[in-house]
Amino acid sequence: MSSEPGAIHSFFPVVVNVATGLATLEPELEDVLRSLGASRLDILKKVGLPRSLPYFFASLKVAVTLAFVGSVISETVASNLGIGYLMMSASATMNMPLVFAGLFVIGAMGVVMYELFARLERRLTGWATRGQNAAL
Repeated sequence: MSSEPGAIHSFFPVVVNVATGLATLEPELEDVLRSLGASRLDILKKVGLPRSLPYFFASLKVAVTLAFVGSVISETVASNLGIGYLMMSASATMNMPLVFAGLFVIGAMGVVMYELFARLERRLTGWATRGQNAAL
């Protein structure tokens, strides 16, 4: 599968959510850190980026599904390789089991990637969740 269309579809949700996460930093906290001698880069590295990680992973889980959809659509339109092209050529010859097999593979890849990022999120941002599932 080509990566360019998937990267284009995935870029903006991630950027918007990370910017939202950075914007949630309280001005009072930033003032306290500045009064303690922290530079803007220190505040970004030590507080801003860790606070935006839950937003990053939330958008990443959405973006990975958009990447698969974008890649398959681009393969159906302008490619002679990949799962999208395979599904289009199979539908032209009325080979519906192959079309549904392609759909199943795309769905399985999406679920596996979503779960991979969900586990990575739990591992890296376990401090951001509350309740009993935080330790998992």
